[in-house]
Amino acid sequence: MKKNTTAGLLQRFSLFLFLFTFSFLVNAQVITSPDKNFTMKFALEKNGVPTYELTYKKKPVVKQSKLGFELKDSPAMAEGFTVTKTDQASVNNSWEPIYGEQKSIRNNYNELLVTLTQKEQKDRQIRIRFRLFNDGLGFRYEFPEQKELNYFVIKEENTEFNLVGDHKIWWIPGDYDTNEYAYTTSKISEIPGLMQKATIDVHAQWPIKTLAVQTPSMMKSSDGLYINIHEAALIDYPAMNLNVDPKTFKFSAHLTPDAMGNKGYIQTEFNTPWRTIVVSDNAADILESKLILNLNEPTKYKDVSWIKPVKYIGVWWEYFVAGKSSWAYGTETNVKLTDDFTKLTPNGRHGATNENVKKHIDFAAKHGFDAVLVEGWNIGWEDWFGNWKEEVFDFVTPYPDFDVKALQKYAADKGVKIMMHHETSASATNYERRLDDAFKFMQDHGYNSVKTGYVGKIIPRGEHHDSQWMVNHYIRVAEKAAEYKIRVNSHEAVRPTGLHRTYPNWFAQESARGTEFEAMGGLAPDHATILPFTRLMGGPMDYTPGIFQTDLSYYNKDNTQRVNTTLVKQLAYYVTMYSPLQMAADLPENYERFPDAFQFIKDVALDWDDTWVQEAEPGDYVTIARKAKGKNEWYVGGITDENARTATVRFDYLPKVKNYIATIYADASDASWNKNPQKYTIRKVLVNSKSVLKQPLAPGGGVAVSIKEGNAQETKGLKKL
Repeated sequence: MKKNTTAGLLQRFSLFLFLFTFSFLVNAQVITSPDKNFTMKFALEKNGVPTYELTYKKKPVVKQSKLGFELKDSPAMAEGFTVTKTDQASVNNSWEPIYGEQKSIRNNYNELLVTLTQKEQKDRQIRIRFRLFNDGLGFRYEFPEQKELNYFVIKEENTEFNLVGDHKIWWIPGDYDTNEYAYTTSKISEIPGLMQKATIDVHAQWPIKTLAVQTPSMMKSSDGLYINIHEAALIDYPAMNLNVDPKTFKFSAHLTPDAMGNKGYIQTEFNTPWRTIVVSDNAADILESKLILNLNEPTKYKDVSWIKPVKYIGVWWEYFVAGKSSWAYGTETNVKLTDDFTKLTPNGRHGATNENVKKHIDFAAKHGFDAVLVEGWNIGWEDWFGNWKEEVFDFVTPYPDFDVKALQKYAADKGVKIMMHHETSASATNYERRLDDAFKFMQDHGYNSVKTGYVGKIIPRGEHHDSQWMVNHYIRVAEKAAEYKIRVNSHEAVRPTGLHRTYPNWFAQESARGTEFEAMGGLAPDHATILPFTRLMGGPMDYTPGIFQTDLSYYNKDNTQRVNTTLVKQLAYYVTMYSPLQMAADLPENYERFPDAFQFIKDVALDWDDTWVQEAEPGDYVTIARKAKGKNEWYVGGITDENARTATVRFDYLPKVKNYIATIYADASDASWNKNPQKYTIRKVLVNSKSVLKQPLAPGGGVAVSIKEGNAQETKGLKKL
């Protein structure tokens, strides 16, 4: 009897195990990354709710998290699903970017495509495509064209990121209109108590009323996992913030609404942007990830030969330091584009004058710079700011003291381009109406690059910088600029999501708190050690580095503002802050005071064959080495936060059995960001692939190294490192 009972129990247990396993196989799909370190499981929970979870090296990264949508005036696409089809695929290839941190990028992933059907909603369908790389996960929603789902309005996206612990996080407040906040470092659970302090005053801001942070969101778990959440290929869709539950550590999508409060107008067939989760147990791997770029589409431009990196100076920093110059020409504060600006009363401080621009052109030509940015050249600056004015600039009419044709010829004769500036004052409607005229004007006068700006509250009124309409506006500008072979550097635009692969002429953005804020309250010494893990995950940044005169009382004894770095840290930015567009942002006369340090800015490359992140920790330090595109030249940049530390610079990427000349730009022993910031040393040594440099960095300091081949005469007398 006992034997039969035992057999019966075993039989029932086996049946249960079979049914459980069968249920698991029916309701769940599992894929792994090519290197087997990641596992992603998709499953339908009870009531047909789609979910996913992610592990890395058997450590949970994202617990079971819901997927789906709330729709306006239509049943939600959040439950009641059945899996009607699954497809799997693997891809392993490489592609070459037009410019970038590497000559070749590997694209290697395993893919799962799940087709879901809502039977009770007349067989509405949605597909979820997962791509699992060796550096993380990307997934998006796809809405096929179908009889019962042609047009719909998104109320909210239900995507969750259910994290497993109270991670350390580097964050800025969720906002629909600005990403120009300083970063806060805390635990997730501490965000509520810090949000009010973190939400500093920024013009045209629109902080999210509920608890939310922006992406890219960088975190570190207590067991040493680095986790970065962002998005890729943001097209025809609003930007995503992240709702935060500080008790359960669950993040969820919070899309930017429009003036009506709606979050997306969709017509099938349609694909959303990718949601990205980059993970590693090594912080350097986060910076080396190309997952976001790989999830963007290749460009459809047939000719890209005109898209080249640019190193420039500008009539710019002088507007920020002690009121040295003014964008505006006149003293009046109420002007119209139809006014006769020759009759305005000159304020005597206009920066974009023929004389001043020629001085900058001369400097650029002498030192090998490609272009000179000129801000304040065009009429309308007298009342451009803060008035929510639509017809604010026309982008073609210069002030009386700016001779377009004469300056064009002067620059061309010296082999220098003038870089156009199109500040829109956030009046996107006005800009779009005038785009063809503005770009035709540029083409006719030899301008091939433009810096756009969106300072202020958006017009159409009620739209936000990050809403669907504005996301499409930025792309329309890039596409129109490409018709005229013009490169675009956008400021105050939505944060980037790798679209410089698809629209390579949109080759840089600001979209974060950059150097200009050093003159408007200052940046914390750790700010630039956070940006590579946050803002720069999405694409190149026009950070505008190179400020040598860091104590701004130099211009006015009453100005107590300072740039919170050493001079050498400013040099290191040209390597740690990747961009194919790099500005030497200080005044020309300041570079003439430090010609030996300025040499590094003149030498450093803009485009790269390869990149090696040698050491990194968000908020603390970053050291990066890069090889110049097509040259036997290498450059290294290392930066630290407010703490002194020793950077480790390796040279194992150099060709074997050969010595190279390394020029090392270093902080002096008594330098720091707030004391002796301009004290530095420069020395030359011989290095090879076995050399290792242990370089002390001052508080708020850095190190910059250029490595080049040398002939016998140049290497004579140099010591080995």
